[in-house]
Order: sequence, then C-alpha cells, then structure tokens
Amino acid sequence: MELSEAPHAIEAILFVSGEAVSVPDLSQALGLSEMETMHAVEALQKEYESATRGIALRRFGDHLKLETRAEYAPYVERMLQPVQRQSLSQASLETLAVIAYRQPVTKGVVELVRGVKCDYSVQSLLHKGLIKEVGRKEALGRPILYATTDKFLEHFGITDVRELPPLPAVSAVEATPEPPLVP
Repeated sequence: MELSEAPHAIEAILFVSGEAVSVPDLSQALGLSEMETMHAVEALQKEYESATRGIALRRFGDHLKLETRAEYAPYVERMLQPVQRQSLSQASLETLAVIAYRQPVTKGVVELVRGVKCDYSVQSLLHKGLIKEVGRKEALGRPILYATTDKFLEHFGITDVRELPPLPAVSAVEATPEPPLVP
C-alpha cells in the first residue's frame, strides 16, 4: 500500500468497523509497520482537526475509533434516540475504581480496600470487558492480577489511566488504623 493512501484506508476501516480497532490489527490489514501506521494515523488526525467535521478520531490506549464530535452529539441522539447504556452498579464502580488506581491488583486487595466481597462485581466487569486478567501474583495461592482494558478507557472517554483524577489526600487521622478490640 502507498503511504499516501494509508490515512484514507484507516478512515474506511474505522468507519466500517464501528468499534475501536487496535494499531497492530490496522498495521496487519494495511501491510505496514506499526510505525508507518502511526504516521498515517497522525496524518488523519491532523486532517480531522484542521477542518470542522462531524466526527473525530480518538485514541484509547493502542486502539482507535471514529466518534461523533461532542458538539454534534445532541443532534445525533435526537435523531437516533439511542438505547441508554446499562450503568454500572455502585459496587461495580467501587471495584473498578480500586482496580484502576491500584492495577495490577488481586481480588483480595480490592476486598481489603472495599471491606466487602467483590466476586460478583469482578465477574461483571470481566464480562463487560472493562477489566482483564493480566497474570498471577508471586504469592501463596498465586492469585489472579486484574487491570483495566482499552474498553475501560473508551467507556470513560480517556486515553490513558494517568488521566484519571488524582485521589484525595488522606488525613493522618483517616490513615491511622483502628486498634484491635481486646476482650
């Protein structure tokens, strides 16, 4: 493929897929190196930014997706009246937050932070593709380590987990553990 054609081919692939596509998959489809693909992506991104268009190219980790520009979203929603996404439960959001800020992390650590069991929340988040198993901890029982996915980034509209808001500072009183109860 000619490098000059690559941005347009990427645009066509992203348009037809409707979902986020990984850079390695694009590279393979185009027969280009990942570096050449990224140069083509950057050229396409500049093209979208230079003209006021109804869509934008967004990155989520190593995935790319065409999306409606925020300022035009109300018109699209009005026209299509999309079905609302099922929101995450409070327990799932809390579990996801612990995983996002402490990744890679075991379920035991998540339960320690939250103070309750989180089996259902973890299974739900895995099923929704917001977290994934990334290995096993070198500890007794070799517990599974969890981390967020590119779908998590896409769901929350961020490019990288470093864009998460900072955690509030914990005061010395809050950080001090309670003494154990003595009978």
